Amino acid sequence: MVATIIISIITFLLVTLSILFFPQIKIGKVKLGTYWIIALVGALILLAFSLAPIDEVWRELTANSSVNPLKIITLFFSMTLLSVFLDEVGLFKHLACLAAKKANKNQFTLFVVLYGLTALLTIFTSNDIVILTFTPFICFFCKNSKINPIPYLVAEFTAANTWSLMLIIGNPTNIYLATSAHIGFFEYFQTMALPTLCAGLVEFTVLILLFHRKLRVPLTPSEEESPIKNKPALVIGLVHLFVCLGFLIASSYINIEMWIIALVCALSLLLSASLLFLIKKGGWSYLGESVKKLPYQLIPFFLSMFVIVVAINYQGIAAKIAEALGHSNAIWTYGFSSFFVSNLINNIPMSILFSDLCANNAAVYASIIGSNIGAFLTPTGALAGIMFTNLVKEHDTKYSFADFVKYGAIVSFPIITASLLVLNLSVGFA
Repeated sequence: MVATIIISIITFLLVTLSILFFPQIKIGKVKLGTYWIIALVGALILLAFSLAPIDEVWRELTANSSVNPLKIITLFFSMTLLSVFLDEVGLFKHLACLAAKKANKNQFTLFVVLYGLTALLTIFTSNDIVILTFTPFICFFCKNSKINPIPYLVAEFTAANTWSLMLIIGNPTNIYLATSAHIGFFEYFQTMALPTLCAGLVEFTVLILLFHRKLRVPLTPSEEESPIKNKPALVIGLVHLFVCLGFLIASSYINIEMWIIALVCALSLLLSASLLFLIKKGGWSYLGESVKKLPYQLIPFFLSMFVIVVAINYQGIAAKIAEALGHSNAIWTYGFSSFFVSNLINNIPMSILFSDLCANNAAVYASIIGSNIGAFLTPTGALAGIMFTNLVKEHDTKYSFADFVKYGAIVSFPIITASLLVLNLSVGFA
């Protein structure tokens, strides 16, 4: 048990340090994230010394259950492909440019519109896709318009990680924790709609109070234009996204697992787009770039963390953690503990660990809130934070680690308190 604890803690610590100080290594022209390599080494050490028995890991990987990590990876990547394809054909940037154009020199209007657009797109796609798409646009637009980018970057990042609470597909942590508790798509939405709306309202209020002075400065309209690159491809992408969402809503009633629905829709999109580009004799780059931009490094990271958690469970450590957390005031206990643990070990391993700790659905929902809002506090809290800070650096925008923590602390604590309070009240009346 002691060896497992030491190896796990060292792995988590090194993953955190790598994210802060050496996030990437370059081999030739290929850039690799160091966080997943460290996690993989930690998992291999546990396997080599039988601290995570191979037969136990294999049994969990091949289990016919909703918590099977391979099913969850399939669901996440299928939904990500649908979103990335829409991004490649220009939907997200087109909407962002329209929002900027409608602002008409008024920063407050621009701020409100971009916040609303981020929230809306996050609900129907995912937080990671919106952050990947909107962060470069915000950096470019603010530099071109000679305005402070910080209010928009904070609003974008926090909105994407708040409104991702609304649907089960909004964040990989939602998917893992909810499916581990056999919570269906519609059941999840029914429970999380009110806490998400409350969190969004509190968040927007805090952001306005925080940045209202900066938003008074008039902006110089940007000449940036971003037309839709391929309208037939856009239609195909939107049809597949909304058909997929419709079937996901009905999944618990038609008795088809969500990963199957998402996979079929993703494969159908690939086939439909291929036929379109074959007929039009062009446009293959949209499909190629969509497949290329999928976050493949998440697979070894996710599976490595899964192995570490299997070792923690096998050695009885998880049971002792659950005992320490207890069962009273589960919403508050699990909500705040998941919030802080996300920033110690990242919210993906946190969700894998907490899926075995949660004694009831109230604890699961609270942990989901903690895993999403926990991303605000430090860049290490979620993969979204890692991507966000890297993108900001690439675009020469000043947004330090201290800035991230300062604004994250100001925004996150009121939001998690409000959302857990509403969850507590709604579960109590259910």
